[in-house]
Amino acid sequence: MNTRLTAIVEREGDGYVALCPEIDVASQGRTVAEARDNLAEALALFFEAAPAEEIHRQLRGEVYVTQIAGTSLGRLGL
Repeated sequence: MNTRLTAIVEREGDGYVALCPEIDVASQGRTVAEARDNLAEALALFFEAAPAEEIHRQLRGEVYVTQIAGTSLGRLGL
């Protein structure tokens, strides 16, 4: 499989959580790099173990990651 997947990494407590929104698989680590590497391993295991039907059921199409800033958030007090 030569597909590019997204990794969204955010701080949670003393570590980081990494999420792949296309498959809805997550992992964690002490650093951003460790969380990303653990997510890559979790995805590899998922693709190795899951039946093709499950992969196709969970695999979402395109995912866009962008930032929101400006007056829209100001109205929310952020």
